[in-house]
Amino acid sequence: MDFIDIKTQQEHIRDKIERNINKVLDHGKYINGPEVQELEEKLADFIGVKYAIGVSSGTDALLMSLMAQDIGPGDAVLTTSFSFIATAEVISLLHATPVFVDIDKDTYNIDTNNLEKMILKILNNSKLKPKAIIPVDIFGQAADYNEINKLAKKYNLIIIEDGAQSFGGSYFGKKNCSLTDVATTSFFPSKPFACYGDGGMVFTNNKDMYDKLLSIRIHGKGTNKYDNIRIGINGRLDTIQAAIMLAKYNIFENEIELRQSIAKNYDSGLKGIVKIPFIKDCNISAWAQYSIQSKYREQIINNFNNNKIPSMIYYPKPLPFQKVFSYLNLKKGDFPVCERVCENILSLPMHPYLKIKDQKKIIEVLRKIIERA
Repeated sequence: MDFIDIKTQQEHIRDKIERNINKVLDHGKYINGPEVQELEEKLADFIGVKYAIGVSSGTDALLMSLMAQDIGPGDAVLTTSFSFIATAEVISLLHATPVFVDIDKDTYNIDTNNLEKMILKILNNSKLKPKAIIPVDIFGQAADYNEINKLAKKYNLIIIEDGAQSFGGSYFGKKNCSLTDVATTSFFPSKPFACYGDGGMVFTNNKDMYDKLLSIRIHGKGTNKYDNIRIGINGRLDTIQAAIMLAKYNIFENEIELRQSIAKNYDSGLKGIVKIPFIKDCNISAWAQYSIQSKYREQIINNFNNNKIPSMIYYPKPLPFQKVFSYLNLKKGDFPVCERVCENILSLPMHPYLKIKDQKKIIEVLRKIIERA
């Protein structure tokens, strides 16, 4: 049993993958080849935005989006306390200051009530200027963008949707990664829509933003790569990775449906046994992860190991308590919901090809563990 099964997916489309890779080998345009543009067009159309920019990773997608907004020293960027380090490190790389916000106890996304409190705290008690918000669509479910967009408008803030885990889901019928002025996603192999290495994409309807991102992606180029008009990075998506994802594209929507079915099976088998994920009625999750909460996490992990069931902890430590952010002088108790979730969260195997017998085994073993505990 695999936590994420890339091999089975590959078996379904191996011929298509190989044909696409061979096309790239034949034309030899390994950087910004035609497959990159084709993928950008398909994904922009899929989520319903005008522009998509293929980039080298989900991290660079975030970094470039901040760079395009001229985020820098003296700026405060508000973000969740519960995410992978990439969400916050890009803020620090630009010498801006991350301001962490506690999370909702049910969705694990950024808590909008706490978000406004932190905005006001910065405005009233800080030399920093609140400039942007990076909500994270954790585990595949969109954050509360109706409220976040209202706050952004009220306080004149930029929003960058971190959809690294949520591409393929939706919010009030609108596709994730189309919910703000600019959005990003990751194609890391464990994501719902992924390549076989690093890759990412930025989405926007703003032509000026699009033009800036195209420039930043190639070292801040102007009319050509030797005419540099701004600081940029080497942020391009490899053509072979785009070719691989084009092979995956035709099965992606079906895979999202399969993830819904597996999540429903987990829900029905585990409800009342552990705290199962809460998905708001307005959301369709991309189910990057299926994450439970239990105070018996260590017993569950040990028993899973004995039964050859993989599991993962996303995330064991709140972002504000990472050593790299010690200069912010944040302490235990500052993020009570996030701290509690980090102590109890555990992700179960989740991928479109998880067999029914394996789903039943996971549920049965987990129920027995909790009954004994």
